[in-house]
Amino acid sequence: MAKFPRLSGMIAATFTPMKENGDINYDEIKRYADYIASTPVEGVFVNGTTGEFSSLTIDERRRILKFWVDAAEGRFKVICHVGSNCQRDSMELAAHAAASGAYGIGCIAPSFFKPATVKAIVDFFAPIAASAPEFPFYYYNMPSMTGVNLPVDKILAEGRKVMPNLAGTKFTHNNLMEMGVCINLQDGEFEVLHGYDEILVSGLAMGAKAGVGSTYNYIPSIYDGIFKAMAASDLEKARELQLKSIKTVEVIIKYGGGVRGGKAIMNLIGINCGECRPPFLPLTKEEYAALEADLDALGFVK
Repeated sequence: MAKFPRLSGMIAATFTPMKENGDINYDEIKRYADYIASTPVEGVFVNGTTGEFSSLTIDERRRILKFWVDAAEGRFKVICHVGSNCQRDSMELAAHAAASGAYGIGCIAPSFFKPATVKAIVDFFAPIAASAPEFPFYYYNMPSMTGVNLPVDKILAEGRKVMPNLAGTKFTHNNLMEMGVCINLQDGEFEVLHGYDEILVSGLAMGAKAGVGSTYNYIPSIYDGIFKAMAASDLEKARELQLKSIKTVEVIIKYGGGVRGGKAIMNLIGINCGECRPPFLPLTKEEYAALEADLDALGFVK
């Protein structure tokens, strides 16, 4: 059974910079990485939901990861999402991630033909994890997107029997009871990476030590404060900061959610992420103006 160092603190789920014509803006990744390195963020999760993975080609995902690993220069960890509806594509991406020097890999459940049982999802993941056997493998649990809501604790327990490198789960769900079960499973054997930014306090209270989130990209000081306040048992401060996070998320929802709205905020703070690929529509000038006004009303510092 493989043992890996435990993640802690913030892992930013990165956006994929794009040009006006929708091509990947690979050159912007270096500036993006320099910015990440200037914050308290401990690592990045690339090619995930925030990165529009389902709108990217396999070759693009490979190149994006390579640019991130090179740009990181060892200053922060790079975890690569390799999920796909095609198991063999995921196996290829996992092997590439290992060869590229990523820290670890994550994989979401297939969402077109959905696994109906724990055995089915474990059998889907096992060859993918085996494609990068020396690297930690995280099950990316996000039932709101995949429609797959199988018991995560059972996936971890059964998965470890055939995946020695199964490190834990990226738990993007608000079922805190299930999160607690996973955190305490087999005497805390598995890492549980908190995935809902707007309830980070709850995840840390349950025992999570690290989180993966998109809003960590542009308000990292708020979440750094939450981590520190919870470590110091200053619940009042943690709640105050969490409310600021919630108010920011409420704004993002007005502009199409974490991917569309979040990408627009990255543009506003000076990281040129461009617009999203279809089926997302680009923000209009009026929407950008309204977004800036909403953020200014929150005291958002650009």
